[in-house]
Amino acid sequence: MVDTPDSPSLETLCDYLSSRADQWRTTNDWPREALAACATAGVYRWFMPQSAGGLGWNDVDQTRGYLRLAAADLTTTFIITQFIGACRRIGGSENRQVADRWLPRLISGDAFATVGISHLTTSRRHLGKPVLSAITVDQSPVRYRLTGVAPWVTGGAHADVVVLAATMPDGRELLAAVPTDLPGVECGGGADLVALSASCTDQVALHDVEITAEHLIAGPVNEVMKSGVGAGTGGLQTSTLAVGLARAAVNYLKSEAVKRTDLCLVAETMQHQADELQQRLLLAASGQVCDASEIRGDANRFVMRTTQAAMTAAKGAGYVQGHPVGRWCREALFFLVWSCPQPVASAQMCELAGIAV
Repeated sequence: MVDTPDSPSLETLCDYLSSRADQWRTTNDWPREALAACATAGVYRWFMPQSAGGLGWNDVDQTRGYLRLAAADLTTTFIITQFIGACRRIGGSENRQVADRWLPRLISGDAFATVGISHLTTSRRHLGKPVLSAITVDQSPVRYRLTGVAPWVTGGAHADVVVLAATMPDGRELLAAVPTDLPGVECGGGADLVALSASCTDQVALHDVEITAEHLIAGPVNEVMKSGVGAGTGGLQTSTLAVGLARAAVNYLKSEAVKRTDLCLVAETMQHQADELQQRLLLAASGQVCDASEIRGDANRFVMRTTQAAMTAAKGAGYVQGHPVGRWCREALFFLVWSCPQPVASAQMCELAGIAV
């Protein structure tokens, strides 16, 4: 059991994850064994309060844990972030029926959950018509009918329940824990991505799926994502994963520098930069006021620089399929697109074009 971020068991777990990380390449490679190892090690309990059977780690310790996991195996760690997002929303619901039904099985690893909420945050907010709608079909007892799609759902085909956000005709929104075995739920098997394909991220389609009050997590209310149920959107989580991946590249450079003195200055400099960026993350996690977009932009640039430096150091060997450096370079591209705030993306584009901002 990994009960603290300083536990030797965390190093053992990360060594195991790292040794298997290159196996997770396609949509047929769902990292079941890696996720099971994390469940056995108590990883899912880090993020839940003791009252819910968790270990109640604070935000700083959670960040430290994510940094280590991401350096070992980004695909598995990314899946865990989506799983924990679902657990927190279910656990934070005032509807104890939904929490009691799912939470014990989820934090033990006996069931898997994920989230489909990006259409209410970034991915399709600009569209005039909701991509996933809900209508009331009965009042006694209350029943809702869900129709549409939730894009960018990670591991939907392997989930027992998906936390979905839907929009009512009057603009109010609801969050619901929708079991994937309900009639009309169709989970895509996973898109073939540049990296992280084994996360099986795809859309979940809902064909007139009926749910009742027992499935509701929150709502219907205006702006349900701001209702404070379990977890807010945005924040530093994706930046933490980027810095974790960058750590893997820096560690590779350090190991190569032992044999090649020409890499010593590069490795030492990037190690110092990684330490500084990690410290900023930990300070932000502790509650210090920060600019999350600024940290995200710096994390994006850093993960691109470190992985490309590792590729340069690895030379041709790094460009051969199966070398971890090649995988890290592909994975770094993920941070250019996943939940990337528009100001960060715009600044990145200007930088690439050589435009001063």
